[in-house]
Amino acid sequence: FTLSLHVALPISKKVGPNGKIYGVVMTPEMISKARDNAAKGNYKNVEFLLGEIEHLPLPNNSINVIISNCVVNLSTNKTRVFNEVFRVLKKGGRIAISDMVALKSLPKEMKDNKELYTNCISGAITIAELNKILLKAGFVDIIIDQDKDSRQFIKDWVPGSDAENYVVSAKIKAVKPGLTK
Repeated sequence: FTLSLHVALPISKKVGPNGKIYGVVMTPEMISKARDNAAKGNYKNVEFLLGEIEHLPLPNNSINVIISNCVVNLSTNKTRVFNEVFRVLKKGGRIAISDMVALKSLPKEMKDNKELYTNCISGAITIAELNKILLKAGFVDIIIDQDKDSRQFIKDWVPGSDAENYVVSAKIKAVKPGLTK
């Protein structure tokens, strides 16, 4: 399972012929494009579902791993996202997410800036807030690994915004307690 269209197709070969990948996308146009790309690449173990990350169109306890690349940051309700992720994961299931995190609270003018939002900056929450959300959802073995070097490429995204002094890219890992089958 992946929350990101760009991640679904490249990893389909890694799960093998008996594995299944679900990509959740939020518009019919994205579904159509994703399905076309899957057909062109002969990806038979990938299925794209219309939905939102705050309301995943999957049954409880049905997924082993959730992978996402800079998608959760765009949600205005991260608590709901991680509660949904926890719901659909099997016991022992895990997340492997790459996203932006805030080193400190963003000023209001940065939070309200649409350009910074579409550049995955103004939606970032602090590491402490993220950790609290993950714990409250029920996750264990939480790791939020900051990439301090990412500040350089963030500086280039929106020059003059000072975003590199507020956010960094991070790898976020966590596990739903219990044994995998």
